[in-house]
Amino acid sequence: MSDPEPLKIGVLGAARIVPMALVRPAREVPGVRVLAVAAREAARARAFARKHGIPRVHPTYAALLSDPEIDAIYNPLPNSLHCEWSIRALQAGKHVLCEKPIASNADEAERMAKAAAEAGRLLVEAFHYRYHPLAARMEEIVRSGELGRIEHIEASLCFPLARPGDIRYRHDLAGGATMDAGCYVINILRFLAGAEPEVTWAKARLSSPEVDRRMDAEFRFADGRTAKITCSLFSTSLLRLSARVRGDRAEMRVFNPIAPHLFHRLAVRGSQGRRVERVRGDATYTHQLRAFLSAIRAGTAVPTSAQDAIANMRVIDAVYEKAGLRPRGS
Repeated sequence: MSDPEPLKIGVLGAARIVPMALVRPAREVPGVRVLAVAAREAARARAFARKHGIPRVHPTYAALLSDPEIDAIYNPLPNSLHCEWSIRALQAGKHVLCEKPIASNADEAERMAKAAAEAGRLLVEAFHYRYHPLAARMEEIVRSGELGRIEHIEASLCFPLARPGDIRYRHDLAGGATMDAGCYVINILRFLAGAEPEVTWAKARLSSPEVDRRMDAEFRFADGRTAKITCSLFSTSLLRLSARVRGDRAEMRVFNPIAPHLFHRLAVRGSQGRRVERVRGDATYTHQLRAFLSAIRAGTAVPTSAQDAIANMRVIDAVYEKAGLRPRGS
């Protein structure tokens, strides 16, 4: 029997993340081909396609969605455009891998999930870290009972973004630290807790009206566990990438759970001493693309489903509201 046709992916926009998140992983995952790209500026799309070996350029996003050879869409557009163009892709019969956060707010995420269900197509949020073996190992340790009864979970993602004109600082494009970095750490809390938190306190530091450059928030779970996040695009915390889970018998600390293929360290400390682990694996984006292909071809479940994305956006919205800010897109 001949090999099946590759999954042909079209890209909406010539974003900086595309080579790392899709083009290079596609070279590592048999059965995937990046077929086409469209951008707001035709010249930019052509230059991008030449540089990255993408064979087809469409003059508009709509034209790309009308291409009958394209099976799936990768959507790395600004947050404010995730909902509209993902829904249009789903209605055109394409599967969608959408960059995080999946939408501007939970209402948009619900509309996207509804469109996916009606179209019978897959909608996946691109939390790539969830597909690396490190994420499974973190969950295994927490669930094993080695840490004892879990009391507190923390996660931080802080990095300097010193470009004031960057889209991540624009309210009209659904920017802000909680959207860009906070979506990760909120996802980590929910993932490791296996439950949905209530926001008990939040404080934002702003770069402009309604746009947070830093957010600190605290949470409580129904069983009494507590949690905390810190995220920033510009603050005194220049670089923090960590997760911590404290139990009544031991504590787990993880450095760089977001991009563990670059470097990471998992340490468990308790009464029996301290051990350090490193978990082998491909680049997170390669694992993610492999899982996206398997979900489409074989119906394999994904951890970053549309329903999980809705739940994550609900917490993001609640953090903004607790900090006295409006959820994005409202």
